[in-house]
Amino acid sequence: MSGINNRILIKQAAFIFVFISMSVLCGTGCKNSDNKELYHKFPNRNWARFNILRFEIPVINVEKLYNVYLFACFSPEFQYEKLEFNMVMNTSAGEERINKYEMNVRSKSGTFLVNCKNDSCQGIILLKRELNLAKSGILSIEIENLTPRLKTEGIIGVGIRMVPSGK
Repeated sequence: MSGINNRILIKQAAFIFVFISMSVLCGTGCKNSDNKELYHKFPNRNWARFNILRFEIPVINVEKLYNVYLFACFSPEFQYEKLEFNMVMNTSAGEERINKYEMNVRSKSGTFLVNCKNDSCQGIILLKRELNLAKSGILSIEIENLTPRLKTEGIIGVGIRMVPSGK
């Protein structure tokens, strides 16, 4: 009886392995190679005030224009109306762009304004529209938390997404 059970378990495990492998191959094979996404997860769901995040995005195709977004994942512990941050962007051609941003996260009454699913919410904000990169190389982006606390609780992670603008 146990031999039959072992064979069934082995067949189930093999099926699961093949299914996961095919899913990964399809997912990586079908992605647009010009889409870039980097993510920094905070293990304790806290972003320290002076923890400047650095993202380095390799850029090969400079024939296209790109939209660059910042996305952040929040837990219910995030209590602020806005996530304030500063961005410093350096291109491989030597251009530097600096901007301050505010992502609206909660209403004055405390309800989330961003997309929520289960126990987390994700907000997204456009950093640069139709970014024209003159030279291939590394696009460097630094994000500084400007929330006036030593640590901002309730932030699961922050990421950068760069996609062709389609124009």
